[in-house]
Amino acid sequence: MPEERDAERHEPVVLSVVIPMFNEEEALPALVTRLRPVLTELGVPHEVVAVDDGSGDRTAELLAAFRLGWPELRVVALRRNSGHQAALTAGLDRARGAYVVSLDADLQDPPEKIPDMLALARAQGLDIVYGVRADRSSDSGFKRWSAGVYYRLMRRLAGPSVPAQAGDFRLLSRAAVDALKALPDQQRVYRLLVPWLGFPSGQVAYERAPRTAGRTKYPLGRMIRLAVDSVTGFSAAPLRIATWLGAGAFVVCLALLVYTLTAFALGRTVPGWTSLFTGIVFIGAVQLICVGLLGEYVGRIYTAVQNRPTYFVRHDTAAPSPGGGAGAEDPKEPRVPVPRA
Repeated sequence: MPEERDAERHEPVVLSVVIPMFNEEEALPALVTRLRPVLTELGVPHEVVAVDDGSGDRTAELLAAFRLGWPELRVVALRRNSGHQAALTAGLDRARGAYVVSLDADLQDPPEKIPDMLALARAQGLDIVYGVRADRSSDSGFKRWSAGVYYRLMRRLAGPSVPAQAGDFRLLSRAAVDALKALPDQQRVYRLLVPWLGFPSGQVAYERAPRTAGRTKYPLGRMIRLAVDSVTGFSAAPLRIATWLGAGAFVVCLALLVYTLTAFALGRTVPGWTSLFTGIVFIGAVQLICVGLLGEYVGRIYTAVQNRPTYFVRHDTAAPSPGGGAGAEDPKEPRVPVPRA
C-alpha cells in the first residue's frame, strides 16, 4: 500500500478537488459517498485535498479512516482555525492538478457538476468555470436577500466581471492557480479575486441544495466580515464616500454659520442652541465614520506590511509542494490519529 501511494504521488494529476473543512464530522460521510463515485467515473488521475481547518470534532479522525481505503484522499491539517478563505488558500497552494476545483463540504454545491465543469474547460480552453446558483429556493428569505445585495454591490464596486450568485464552487486551470498564488494579498476573498484575473471563463448552473448536516460556517457576523473585506479589498469607494460626507458636512456647517450670524444680528442668539447641538452631533458622527473607514484601510496596510502567514500546516499526508506556499509548515509529519469506534 505505501508503495502504491508513492507511485501515485509521482503520477501527473489531472484534477484536484480542494475541500476546506471545519467541524464537518456530520457531513463528511455523505460527502465521501457522493464525491468518490463522481471522480472515479471521470477516469482521470485525481486527488482530493481535504483541508482540516483546526476542527474540534472528529473530522480529522474520520478523514484518517476514509483515507485508509481511498488513496486519492489527501489530508492537509492546519494547526489552528484560520478561516474558510485561508483554508482554501492552503489547499490551492498544495494542489497538484492541471485543474483545481474548490468545493465546500456541506454538499450545498453538488459534486456531480464537476465533470461538466471539467468538460467545459477542456472543450473551450477556459481557465475558470464558475458554479452559478440558478436556484436558491432552499435558502432562507434573508439569506437570498442579503446575497442579492452583496452581489449587486460587488458588481458595482469591483466591476461586471463578478458573476452573480457565484460562490466558492469553481474550477481553475493550473495557470489561474499559479496566478493566484503569485498575488501578495493577505486577506483573500476569492469571489472577487478570481474574476479580477480576467482569464477566459464560463459558467455551469445548478440548483443549490439544503445543507446536508451540521451548522453553517457563515453566520451573520462572518457574512458582514466577508462583505467588509470584499469592499475594502477591491475598491476605494468607501474613502470617496468619506470625502463626500466631509464635503456635505462642510456645506451644512456653512449654512449653520449663516443662520447663527443672522440670529446674532437679529438678537435671537438663545434659540440657536438646537441648531448648534444638531451641528455638533452631525459633524462628530461624520468624523467618526470617516476615521473608521480610514482605519479599515490602514489596518489592511498594516497587515500587508507584517506579511505574516495566513495559515500554519501541522501535516500534509502527501509530499509538500516545492516552495511550501504561503503557510509555515512543520517538516515532521505526526502519526495519524486512530478513529474511535
